[in-house]
Amino acid sequence: MLRRSVVTDGTATGQVGIKKKSRVPGVMITQFIESLPEGKSHPDFTRKPIALTIQEGKFAFFKAIVTGDPQPTVTWSRNNGDVSDTSRYQTKYDPNSNEHTFEMPNVQPDQADTYKCFAINEFGQAVVTVVLNVIEVGYKKNKAIQPAAEAVDLNFKTVLKRKSKIRPKAEQPEKKEGEIDPKFWELLISADKKEYERICAEFGVTDFRWMLKKLNEMKKEREEEQAQFVKNLSNLKPIQVNGDGTASFEIDMDLLDPSKSIFLYKDGVMIPYTKELGDKMKHGLKQVGRKYIFSMRDLMPDDAGLYQLDVEDVNMFSTEFKIPMVDFLVKLQEVKATEREDAVFECVLSNPFSKILWFGKNLPLEQGDKYDIEVSEDKLIHRLVVKDCMIVDKGIYSACAGIKSCNAWLVVEADKDAQKGKKTARKTTRAGGSGVDLQKIAQEQQVKLEQQREEVKEQIKAVKEAAAAAPPPETPPAPASTKAPAVAPKAPEPSKNADNKVYEKPGITCGLSDIYALRGKPAELTVTMNIDSDGTWFKDGEQLNSGAGVTITKDGNSHKLTIQSCRDDDSGVYRFESGDLSTQGKVTVGDVPEFDPDDLHKFSKPVIVRVGQNAAFKMPFAPQESMVVSWFKDGTELKDGGGIKIVREPNHSRLLLKDCLRTDAGEIKIQLKNPFGAVEATSRLIVLDRPGPPEGPVETVETTSSIIEIKWSPPKDDGGSAVTNYIIERQQAGHSLWTKLGDVSADKTSFRDRNVTHGKKYNYRIYAENPEGLSDSLETADSIMAGIMILSGPPGAPNVVSASKTCINLTWTPPEDDRGVPIIGYQLEKRKKDMNQWIALNAVNEPIEGVSYAVKDVTEGAEYEFRVSAINESGAGDPSPPSAMVCAKNPNMRPCFKDPEDFIVVRAGNSARIKVCYEAEPPPQITWLKDDEPISPWSHVINTEGMSQLVIPSSKRSDSAIYTIIAKNSVGEASFDIEVRVTDEPKTPGPVELEQTVQGKVVISWAPSPDQELDDRLYYVVSQHDSNIRMWKTVADRLFTNTYTAININAGTEYHFRIYAKNDVGLSDPSQSPTWGVNSNRVQITSNGVNSTDVCFERPPSILVPLKVHTPPEGYRLYMTCAVRGCPTPTVSWYLNDVCINSDNNYYITNSFGVCSMYILRVRSKDSGDYKVVAVNSLGKAECSTKLTVKD
Repeated sequence: MLRRSVVTDGTATGQVGIKKKSRVPGVMITQFIESLPEGKSHPDFTRKPIALTIQEGKFAFFKAIVTGDPQPTVTWSRNNGDVSDTSRYQTKYDPNSNEHTFEMPNVQPDQADTYKCFAINEFGQAVVTVVLNVIEVGYKKNKAIQPAAEAVDLNFKTVLKRKSKIRPKAEQPEKKEGEIDPKFWELLISADKKEYERICAEFGVTDFRWMLKKLNEMKKEREEEQAQFVKNLSNLKPIQVNGDGTASFEIDMDLLDPSKSIFLYKDGVMIPYTKELGDKMKHGLKQVGRKYIFSMRDLMPDDAGLYQLDVEDVNMFSTEFKIPMVDFLVKLQEVKATEREDAVFECVLSNPFSKILWFGKNLPLEQGDKYDIEVSEDKLIHRLVVKDCMIVDKGIYSACAGIKSCNAWLVVEADKDAQKGKKTARKTTRAGGSGVDLQKIAQEQQVKLEQQREEVKEQIKAVKEAAAAAPPPETPPAPASTKAPAVAPKAPEPSKNADNKVYEKPGITCGLSDIYALRGKPAELTVTMNIDSDGTWFKDGEQLNSGAGVTITKDGNSHKLTIQSCRDDDSGVYRFESGDLSTQGKVTVGDVPEFDPDDLHKFSKPVIVRVGQNAAFKMPFAPQESMVVSWFKDGTELKDGGGIKIVREPNHSRLLLKDCLRTDAGEIKIQLKNPFGAVEATSRLIVLDRPGPPEGPVETVETTSSIIEIKWSPPKDDGGSAVTNYIIERQQAGHSLWTKLGDVSADKTSFRDRNVTHGKKYNYRIYAENPEGLSDSLETADSIMAGIMILSGPPGAPNVVSASKTCINLTWTPPEDDRGVPIIGYQLEKRKKDMNQWIALNAVNEPIEGVSYAVKDVTEGAEYEFRVSAINESGAGDPSPPSAMVCAKNPNMRPCFKDPEDFIVVRAGNSARIKVCYEAEPPPQITWLKDDEPISPWSHVINTEGMSQLVIPSSKRSDSAIYTIIAKNSVGEASFDIEVRVTDEPKTPGPVELEQTVQGKVVISWAPSPDQELDDRLYYVVSQHDSNIRMWKTVADRLFTNTYTAININAGTEYHFRIYAKNDVGLSDPSQSPTWGVNSNRVQITSNGVNSTDVCFERPPSILVPLKVHTPPEGYRLYMTCAVRGCPTPTVSWYLNDVCINSDNNYYITNSFGVCSMYILRVRSKDSGDYKVVAVNSLGKAECSTKLTVKD
């Protein structure tokens, strides 16, 4: 049951107050009538504000969603204070989300309170309360004195009063005539010096000296105020639009107290902002070290205005955000470019724009070596040229004009013609563009803009005339307590005299402005009053009258001063006074810039350069103040940077175009412009290059059995110089050789080829030639046949000669009717069974010359049929009837083995692999036997198509046997035996005995190797060496016995013998014999009574071949050698200047059987000196020396 009670608040007389319960807890609802009309409802909250605890200086807000029909009105209040200060409290409503927001930017501790939200319509109200707690940061010195201040003045506002003169529009005082907008000074204080002239022109300030003097005073005052809060202020970057669609400005600032509050204002109104990343608020302030970055997202036209950053109550930076009303008539289009080619992005704007922002992959682009930024003379066409494109340049490129932007992709493709490992030359072509006539669109837009300007002028004129003709409106008297604002001199208020008659006060409806007058030409100054009244003209403070070249006239409300022929002394400040009203304007007399006729004639001559060369233009002129020099190419203004260098001097200007391309050719124009007008001089740049290819396609004018006539069109680009002739080349279809046929003059674009063969096809290519070289060629798209196409009749059906699983051999007969044209070959086609498609086995330009062919492109088991066509110069003729169906499989055959090995030797312990290849159809059954017995289960048999392999892992000597392979199929059977010998290196033979039975012969005998009985293929090898040779040599091989008789045994010489056992695997270790020589066992030889003496070989060292003198040049090789003998073998040492050099790595020293050598790779001066060789043994010493002199 609902309780009813009378409510005194919020209800009018005769209304009841019925308490209602809301579905949302904490919402109090009061219904004003007992029963609601159908479809109507009292207010209610579907989402109530949530209590908030926030740090001081942050952005605080409450949100609520209200329902009710009709739509309720939502208001906010607080218990202890008011919320009328718009700089501290702001209410907003979003109709899309139906959200009501109550915002408190830069919340302060005194704003902590209980807040109420009221939703009211004619049927009731809903109220909800919410608490805001503010956490104070740091200690506040003035906290203790706040209660006293509040006691003195209850209406005191805690928000700081700004020292800046920029106020919200509602608080701005009336602007007096001649007073300068405070925004002017705020912009100048924060602006760069190069911006002073632009800002002064925008606000109509012409006295620069006065401006600079006052600006310096204001800057000094502002710096003193800023010094209270900051140590340093630098890098002031004005607001600008970024590539991601946001706008931002930056400032580097060192705060003395980081806890000081930072405020942001737009046109004097504080704006809330967030410092949190990812927050969706429109404005944000990000701090990175000492850099503060203010950003603004979701740009709209309303965002234009003056933005200021304050610390406490002192302004630190001011910047103006201007949003021009501009749009893109032609947007950027996707560009596909090849490597080393230039890419062009173009767009057309709806209004003139001197400079737009270009971005590449979200990075700003500037004029330079990589990019050219071009602007047309009318400022409507803007162009970005990406020079010398590489793969890394691909990405999204965008153009930003104001808050409008458009973007497009640049796709860079690899150059397929480029050689690998070599850098290709830069291309002279350009890719991209808009694909439409931009100049035409820009001219049409220019006409529309001119019409709009004329319409606006007419509207302004009509409004002024209507305002002048209409009676002045009556204004009620202002209340005594309110000060009436001063009214600008637009429409003066009427006054009354003693007779209560209304008289209109004089006023100026159209005043004077600054004008520039041409010397020798007339000039007029006109002032329009709202009533007919008299006035006086002054020049530089002196009154003027008609005469001396000046005429003063009055026509009703219009006062006119005419200067008949302007001279230099006519310049000055002119003022018109009527009563206490006045208006003034400055007249400046001057001339339009002029060129010297001789310089103009010289400049007009074209500049001719070759591709890759630099082009230079120079134009002298008389120096003038406020003169702007601009260079244009084909109507597009050129900017300094990249391949363009512009030099501006007081009396001349130079233009340098570096590394010219053909695209740089065109009209070059210089423009001199001052306030009195502009003058232009035109020249032309001609860039010479070889011509472009002739224009195609190549057309066939006539083709007969003996003549082919073709024609083409001249090239679009003649390379800057006229084409002298065309060169024609020909290639017969199917051949690779191109032959030059001749050339024709430039005025003839056709050629007749009389050297053709009927039925043959030809390709042609044409080159254009000028003095710079040959162009690229223009080729015919298709081959041109001489005469009419005559095809041959069908050959005979192919016959199958043989067939296997990998090849089918065919033969056929030539066609009976060749139609009078010789046959040059045949084309063969195949078709699988149950298939409709015929597949050519050879191309028409690769004919089969004979009447037989082996088809190897077949699948085993598949069935095929074949047909053949005869080929002549006209092409392939009618096909033959198909052959009989043939299957690709081998014919039945008895198994046979292919080159098998009958003997295999395997080292014991290794795997034995016996491979046997065979041919059989159908595939045979394979059986392996060992000595006619089944093989061991340890052995493996691997059978594949056409091969069988027996594998014996870790073979042993017992695996030696005769292995038999048996292959058997339905046609027959075959077998083959393989002897497998498993063995190892033989063991060493037994002891060796020597015995001499005959003078000069020694009988050598030895015990057999233990493997002799196991290996019937084992044999012995005998080696010997003596004391004279000292090298081992084989004296007997393949001995199957255990004895050998050595011959030519000399007395007095020592002999040694080695006995090896050898088999199919290798040699055994040797068995050494005892030394045979003096005192060895031998037959005693009688000496006939003479006693023999022992022979001794020992002797001291001696030099057989001494060292030689050497005088090599420095850096050459040196080889020293000598011969030494002695027994026992002497030790040899080398010395340089009595210092042993045997261990020195710079010398390579060898001793080979007494031949001592020293090698120096490259001799140096320090290698010069006395070299000595010393040979020493137990019996003595020998030495020799020489001298080495190294030449310079």
